[in-house]
Amino acid sequence: MASRSTQIMEAAARVIARRGVRGLRVEELAEEAGVSTALIYYHFKDRTGVLRRTLEFISDRAERYTTHVDPDGAPLGPREELDQTLLLELQDTTVVRENSSAWGELRASAVFDEVLREDLARATLVWVQDVAALLGQVRPMASAAALAASAERLTALLEGLSMRWLSGMLPIAHARTLMKEAIEAEVDRLGR
Repeated sequence: MASRSTQIMEAAARVIARRGVRGLRVEELAEEAGVSTALIYYHFKDRTGVLRRTLEFISDRAERYTTHVDPDGAPLGPREELDQTLLLELQDTTVVRENSSAWGELRASAVFDEVLREDLARATLVWVQDVAALLGQVRPMASAAALAASAERLTALLEGLSMRWLSGMLPIAHARTLMKEAIEAEVDRLGR
C-alpha cells in the first residue's frame, strides 16, 4: 500500500491533470486523496509545497515508466534506450496521460508563477541533460553543445506532440511516428 504522501501526490497529479493548477484546492485534493486537509498541510506546508512536490513526483514517475527494463529481456543498446525513453512518453495509459497533462498544466502556470517557473526550469534541465546523455551514448563523438541542442529540440517536440495528442488534435500513432522521425534526424545530424 502506498504511503500517505504518495497517495496525496497521486491525487494531486490527477486533480491538476483534470482541473489545472488554478483548479487545485487543498480541500478537493484532500477529498481525492481520502485524507484530511490538516494532513496535507502537515506533509506539504502550503499549496506551493504541494505544487513543488507534485512536479517532483511526476518527474520521478515519468523516469520510472520511461526507463523500465524487462528483467528477462535482452539489454537495450544505446539507440533502443534513447527511443524507449522518449517514445514511452507517448503511450495511452492513465499514468502517462495524468503525468503529461499535469506537466502541461504546471508548465502553463509557470508563466505567471516565478517559484514554479524556477522549479520547472530545473526539472526540464534534468530531463534535457538525461536525453543529451543518451544521445551521447549513441553518438559519442558529438560535442556537448550539439548533444544539448538535439536534446532540447527532442524534448520540446515531445512536449508539443504530447499536448496535441492529449487534446485530440493528433492520433497517438502519428505522434509516435513523428517522434521516431525526429529522433532519427537528430541522431543523423549528430553523426555528421
